[in-house]
Amino acid sequence: MNEIEVPPDGRVAVFRAVGEPLTVEHYPLPQLVGTEVLVKVRCSTICGSDLHSYSGSRHSPMPCVLGHEMVGIIVAIGPDGAFDFRRRPLQLGDRITWSMVWSCGQCFYCQQGIRSKCEKLMKFGHEELTANRVFIGGMAEYCQLPEGTSIFQVPDNVPDVVASPSNCATATVAATIRYAGPLKDKSVLIHGAGMLGQTACAMASLGGAAEIIVLEPNLRRREQTMKFGATVAVDSGQSLDTIRSLVLERTCGRGADVSIELSGYPEAIELGLGLLRFGGTMVLAGSTFPTRAVQLPAEQVVRRLLQIVGVYNYNPEDLEAGLEFLSKAQGRFPFAELVGKSFSLSEINSAFAFAREQRPPRVAVFPWSQ
Repeated sequence: MNEIEVPPDGRVAVFRAVGEPLTVEHYPLPQLVGTEVLVKVRCSTICGSDLHSYSGSRHSPMPCVLGHEMVGIIVAIGPDGAFDFRRRPLQLGDRITWSMVWSCGQCFYCQQGIRSKCEKLMKFGHEELTANRVFIGGMAEYCQLPEGTSIFQVPDNVPDVVASPSNCATATVAATIRYAGPLKDKSVLIHGAGMLGQTACAMASLGGAAEIIVLEPNLRRREQTMKFGATVAVDSGQSLDTIRSLVLERTCGRGADVSIELSGYPEAIELGLGLLRFGGTMVLAGSTFPTRAVQLPAEQVVRRLLQIVGVYNYNPEDLEAGLEFLSKAQGRFPFAELVGKSFSLSEINSAFAFAREQRPPRVAVFPWSQ
């Protein structure tokens, strides 16, 4: 096994039960086989799904090591070498990120281009901690990448705090826009201005969208979208008639070409469908938690020729596109500002408390800081 000098063990923050503090524990580092890779985690960011697991609103196996958004450097390589997604050799010291979803690439769903539904699916940060699988989440000093992990080198000009969310938020938005189709000269309606919504604004802007209309109840987030390419940000708490009038005014009276739903709330979906033009497309990506059923006017979907597409997670190519986007976007959009505060691994419970109470788009954990 090729490696940079590493200690015999490393620290992980273990999530053992809802309502209990995470515990920072030491475990022996694994012996790598085949093309496995050991990464020293430079930065990990707390995603909304981590908070849902932590609070018990999302099922996660316990005990586990939370965190699936991370960036790090390669410190050890298995005996058969290491390769990125395009089968290019990787070296010790390379700064990388990787798909949060491990997929086999061979099963029925992988062959259908739906790798997020792989029949052998494994998700970093969402797997039970076992004797043979410890370093599999981001809230840790190291992460072990199994053979077949889709690995990508991080562009030199993308900082760690910006690269860390790329394998969740950025890649998911890239998949969403892939399903929406080219956005050049189109009017785009974005529901929700969290991490995904801000990213969607920036991607739509670089994609040449003519209008980027954001619906968001939080004033601070609405103001932030203007830094990320939004042409107008609307308080979604206003009356339906007020919102409809504004959208029609900005879209030549027709309605939006594309609606990207990132909030997950039924009310937003119902509103968005009514704001599309004839032949418009709605892409749903925010509905990842239980809610009431959406009131879907099927007759209107048919008569108005609407298309509705669901997106969950992404394919490796979307992470590749997301990293290319972040490299091009540096200097144009202030992605680093979306990280509200940073903590060390020893401060992991303070990090989660801050994330839950203050609700910034992201909170960073630097496992090696003091």
